[in-house]
Amino acid sequence: NNYIGANGEVVVDLAENRLWVYDGANAYVTAAFTSQDGRYVAPPPVPSAQGVTSGYHTAGAKFPYAIRNDIEKYSFVSDGNAANIAETSQIRTHVHGASSKAHGYTMGGESPTVGVNTIDKFPFSSDTPASDVGNLTAAKAQGSSQMSSTDGYYSGGGGSPNSRIDKFPFSSDTNATNIGDLASGGTGKAGQSSSSHGYVTGGGATLLQKYPFSSDTNATDIADIVYATPHAAGQSSSENGYHSGGGNPTIRNYIQKFPFSSDANATDIANLTQARRQCTGQSSTTNGYTTGGFLAPGFANTIDKFPFSSDTNASDVGNLTLGYAASAGQQI
Repeated sequence: NNYIGANGEVVVDLAENRLWVYDGANAYVTAAFTSQDGRYVAPPPVPSAQGVTSGYHTAGAKFPYAIRNDIEKYSFVSDGNAANIAETSQIRTHVHGASSKAHGYTMGGESPTVGVNTIDKFPFSSDTPASDVGNLTAAKAQGSSQMSSTDGYYSGGGGSPNSRIDKFPFSSDTNATNIGDLASGGTGKAGQSSSSHGYVTGGGATLLQKYPFSSDTNATDIADIVYATPHAAGQSSSENGYHSGGGNPTIRNYIQKFPFSSDANATDIANLTQARRQCTGQSSTTNGYTTGGFLAPGFANTIDKFPFSSDTNASDVGNLTLGYAASAGQQI
């Protein structure tokens, strides 16, 4: 028998020993249920920095070089190739992404060489194009992005000033506001998100910076990554942040990991299948993904996956439809 909660939001399937929880975005999130005193207990909500069903790879440049506005989508449930499903509102490269529970966001970038301040969003519920819904406080490219359960963030990036932390709400289509500054600004950084803080790694230095989601304040330098590998991808599990690939001029395949629970240095824990920079990161609840990137020469179409449960190398689990670099990543 199946049991449906009074508000219709929770479905317990006893035959499959699964709990299905409506996530508010026209989708159900599944997890093994637990029992406490005869009551079925839902798992905690999945953070925006992690997804359950799909990863997205948006905009960027393809090889041979041309700037694109593609939105590509691939499955977290099974390993396989991506499909081109829609378009962002502009052709842009050097962009960054954020995710709410209902939409993916693509921020900033260059189109083709002039910086833009665009924030556009596309729905996860249907494979339809993105719309322009707001602006960053300045034209920004090659920065980093973070996300809380309620807001998207864009930090650092080229232009002046280059240390801003911009924040915009997921609840309404409006412009971002400048809510603080990085301890060290500039380009080529990767972004990670815990449930309470945004993190910024690398950018030609080994700095690991952190700022709180609970208050609009500056970031602080709290630790170091192992290698100064700019233009890397960022991923986030519930417990750790990851900094994968990157490098300039020498391109690397390192996967570096640092804990959210303490302000400690990162460690080198594994490798990607290819050394690449200007690659893109996505995160499921169980795995980190690194998609695309610059190979020198050429751009990769690779979808790499590495497990959060163990410090082991990534495996090649599929391909994008094209070789891309300097794209944005999202997940649901």
